[in-house]
Amino acid sequence: MRNAKYLLSLFPGIVTLLGNAAGGWWVCSNIIFSLVVLAIAESFTGENTDNNFEESSSLPDMILYAHVVLQTLCLSTLFYAIKFYQLSNVQILLAALSTGIHSGSSAIIIAHELIHRKEKHFQYLGKFLLLTSGNIYFYVNHLRVHHKWVGTMRDPATSRLGENVYKFFIRSASQQIVSSYKIEQARIKKQNKSFIYNYVVWNSFMVVVIIAMLFVFISWKAAVAFLIQMLLANFLLEYVNYIEHYGLVRKEDERVREMHSWQSDKVVSRFFLVDLSRHADHHYFASKHYHTLQTYDNSPKLPGGYVQMIYYALIPPIWFGATHKILRAQGYID
Repeated sequence: MRNAKYLLSLFPGIVTLLGNAAGGWWVCSNIIFSLVVLAIAESFTGENTDNNFEESSSLPDMILYAHVVLQTLCLSTLFYAIKFYQLSNVQILLAALSTGIHSGSSAIIIAHELIHRKEKHFQYLGKFLLLTSGNIYFYVNHLRVHHKWVGTMRDPATSRLGENVYKFFIRSASQQIVSSYKIEQARIKKQNKSFIYNYVVWNSFMVVVIIAMLFVFISWKAAVAFLIQMLLANFLLEYVNYIEHYGLVRKEDERVREMHSWQSDKVVSRFFLVDLSRHADHHYFASKHYHTLQTYDNSPKLPGGYVQMIYYALIPPIWFGATHKILRAQGYID
């Protein structure tokens, strides 16, 4: 039954799609569903620490494909609603935020799983999802920097002790863009290719093309809506980075282990986010597929699930109070 539970991850996309298609005030449906309904549900549901899995099932891959379709439809219905419905400016803003929440909490998370796969077609789909979310750096930095240097000062995506999520977002995103650009420049120079083959340059160009096409063929409001959903999606990406490694450090010559990432076995976060919350095992064994990830008794555990923790992170004193207490109790800080 574990694999079937991941079907829950499709619900935010379905809610976003139906809300955009219905128009009117329904466009804010996913804001309410993902930030209110799921947060409340997570507060009243417990943990699932079961480590059993079925390796041979095709359902986990089918779910990944379904997410790619859903993301495409969510964005398409967003722009359709802006073009053909009489939406007010407030409703367009809410539609963009609702779609951006889906892009950040579903599409980018699925992209994360896809870019870790060895098969080229999965990697291409992952890159596509990142492009629809306006991300120009994650594919390079996550695979070539984050997994190698997580928990050290050489990893921009590792949040530092005492750093709040707002400062982290600006520092992490900007440093990852610069880092990814340099890595790509070194790669294409070695291959004697043009700068256009730089992943960061190419995806920046494609994002500009998408925005320009929306401006020309729909309206400036559609272009702004894409920018809003893009900004929110990438903020949610960095929020996830923030809570996954906050305050956890290791030496550069030390192997990444299960104690270098926070984890959560909360049911809602586990199955709505395709077990991203079992992040400790993901870094311990990066090649594992999401439906095979394990939980560890000695990994630091978040005070709640990923859905709940955003409210902690958005108010730094609450976040620091909750996490520092755990870090002290487990000997990570004095």
